[in-house]
Amino acid sequence: MQRREFITSLTLGGALVSLAPDQVWGSDQAYRPDKDTPQALSEFDQLTAQLLKQWCDGMLAHQIDAPEDPTRHGGLACPACPRIHGRCSDALYPFLHMAHTTGQQKYLDASIAVYDWAEHNVSRADGSWTNDVNPKSWRGTTIFGAIALAEALHYHGDVLDQSRRDAWTNRLDEAVGGYLWSDFKEIDFTNLNYGMTAVYGFHLFGDLLANPDYTRRSERFASRVKEFFTEPNHLLWGEGKPNDNRSGRGLLPVDLGYNVEESLNGVVLYAVDVGDQELLDLVSNALAGHLQFMLPDGAWDNSWGTRSQKWSYWGSRTSDGCQPAFALMADHNPAFGTAAIRNAQLMQRCTSNGLLHGGPHYVSHGIKPCMHHTFTHAKVMALMQDRMKSLPPVNTNTPLPREIASNVKHVPELDVWLAAKGPWRATVSAYDSIYKTKKSGLLQQPTGGSLSVLYHEKVGTLLASSMARYEMVEPLNMQPQPGDDFPLTTRVERRIDDDWFTNLYDLTADVRISETEQRCVFDIATTLQNEERETPSDDSAAFQLRYTFDSDKTTISVTQSSEAKTEDATLVVPLISPSGESVRQVSNTCIEIDKPHGTVVLKSNVPLTLLAGLKKRVFNMVPGMESAPVAMKLSKNPSPIVCEISVRA
Repeated sequence: MQRREFITSLTLGGALVSLAPDQVWGSDQAYRPDKDTPQALSEFDQLTAQLLKQWCDGMLAHQIDAPEDPTRHGGLACPACPRIHGRCSDALYPFLHMAHTTGQQKYLDASIAVYDWAEHNVSRADGSWTNDVNPKSWRGTTIFGAIALAEALHYHGDVLDQSRRDAWTNRLDEAVGGYLWSDFKEIDFTNLNYGMTAVYGFHLFGDLLANPDYTRRSERFASRVKEFFTEPNHLLWGEGKPNDNRSGRGLLPVDLGYNVEESLNGVVLYAVDVGDQELLDLVSNALAGHLQFMLPDGAWDNSWGTRSQKWSYWGSRTSDGCQPAFALMADHNPAFGTAAIRNAQLMQRCTSNGLLHGGPHYVSHGIKPCMHHTFTHAKVMALMQDRMKSLPPVNTNTPLPREIASNVKHVPELDVWLAAKGPWRATVSAYDSIYKTKKSGLLQQPTGGSLSVLYHEKVGTLLASSMARYEMVEPLNMQPQPGDDFPLTTRVERRIDDDWFTNLYDLTADVRISETEQRCVFDIATTLQNEERETPSDDSAAFQLRYTFDSDKTTISVTQSSEAKTEDATLVVPLISPSGESVRQVSNTCIEIDKPHGTVVLKSNVPLTLLAGLKKRVFNMVPGMESAPVAMKLSKNPSPIVCEISVRA
C-alpha cells in the first residue's frame, strides 16, 4: 500500500478501518485529541498515549534499515547490548496501533519490518519464535510474541492488506497449533508466569482463530488458577526452580515483579473477557495483596522477590507492565487505578530519548538503556489505549495502602515485614526462598533480616537493595554491571582475605518486633556467612541488629553478640543518591545530602567513611540506582554502633 492510499483510507473511514474523527491525528501533532474534541482525555488515557508514542518513536529511531542484510533489517538495535533481542518483534503490536490511530506510514512500515525480521531470524519449524537468535535458545517466550501478534490482528488487522493479514493469521495459527499446543500442556509446566499468561493467550487465540480446542485449553488452565495463591495475603507463587519448591522456612517461591507485570494480567484479562465472577473476586483479593508492596512513588518493592535479579524499581526487566490488571480492576478497588497511574508516571520519569531505562539513575550514571524494556512495556500501553473505552474509572483519588499505613504488617508467607511510622516506609526481609537455575549459582536476594527498602515521603527512596552478588542469570536479557559489583543492601560485613561474610547470606535470622503508637523496633539475631553459608573460623559471627522507626528518624544499631569479638566488622549503609546531589561531610560522624525536597542527615556515634568520596557514586543494575555508601567500623567495645537517618526541611 502506498503512503497516500494508506492515510486516505484511514482519514476517510474507508474499507480498511473505520475511525471516529477524534481518533485520527495529523502526522505533525502530538499524540493527543484534537483541540476540537469535546471531552479532554483522562489522566490515564493521556499518560498511556504519551508513553506509547514516546516509546514507539524511540524504537523507530533504533530500527535498522539495511534491506541488503536480512539478519539485521527491521530489527531494533539495542543501545546497551551488542545484539538484536529476539523478542523485539513484540513491537509489531504497538507499531500497528500507532499506524492505525495516526495514519502514518512509518509505523506500518516499522511493524511489517520487525515482523519480517523475526520470521527470518528467530522463527522455527515447530511454530515457535526463540528468545534469541541462537536457534537453541528458549522458546517459551513464544506465548508473549503470539499474544502480541494476536492483539495486533484483533485490534488493527484491517490496516494490513488482505494477503499480509492472512499470512500473519496463518503464522499465528502455526505458533499456537504447533509449539504452544505441544509444550503448554499444563499451567505449571515451568515458571508460573508462562502458564498464567497462557490462560488469556489461549482464550484470545481461540476467539481470533475460531478454534474451540484453544478455548477449551484456556478454560482448563483457568480452572487451576486458584491453586497458586498463598494465605492469608493471596500472593501468587510459582516463580522458582522447581516452581513449587519450599524453602528451609517452608515458604513457596514468590516474585512480585513477574506477578504484577505478567501473571496477574493474564488472569484478569481472561476473567474480564469471559465474565468469570468467581475468578474476578479471587484476583481482586490477589491484586490487593500485591498492592501492599507498592511504594508511594509507584515503585514495585521487589527487593525481596525470588527473581529480584531482574528488579528495575518500576517492575521487572523483561515483563510487560502492571497496567492491564490494575486498570481493568479499578472498579473493584479504586486504589488499583492509583497504582496503574503511579507506576506509569514512574516509567515516564525513567524514560529518556524515547526509551524506557532500567532504573531511575541510568541517565545520571551514564548507563545506556536496554531495548528490551521499551518493546515489552509498549505493548501494555497499546493494549490500554485499545481498551480505554471499556475501562472503569482510573484515577488517583484513592491513596495507595503504603501511603496511609501506620504500623507493622508481617507477611507470613514471605517472612517479610512492612513498617510505617510517620513519613517512613520500610521493608525488612528474612525471606529464604532462593532462585537457582541449572547454569547459575544461588541468586541471593536480601535476607538475613535485611532492611531492604527505606522510603521517606518528602525525599523518596533512601535505601534500596540489590543482589548480594550481581549475576546475569539471563545474560542475553540483562546488562553487565558497570564497574565494581558493590551491593546496595544495608548490611554488616567482614572481609577476611578473599572471603566476604555478611548477614545477607543468613537464611535463619530471627526477627522480633515491638511496637507502640510512637515507634516500632525490629530486633534481628543474625550471623555473618559467606556464599557457601559458612561462618568465620574465629567464632565471631553472631550479631544483633536493631532498626528503630520514629516519626523524626530511623535508627540502625549493631552489636556484636558473639563471645569472641572482632574489630574488622563494618556496618555499610548505601544511601541512595544520584550524581549531582550535594554531599557534605559535616564532621567525622555526620554527612548531609541535599535532595530537591529536603536534606538527608546521617549521624553516627563512631567515625564514618564515604566509600566513594563526596562526588562519586556507586551504581548497581538492581534496581538501577546510584548510592553514596557510608561505612562505620565496629570495635570490641560492647557498646553498639548507632546510625541515625533523618530529613531536614
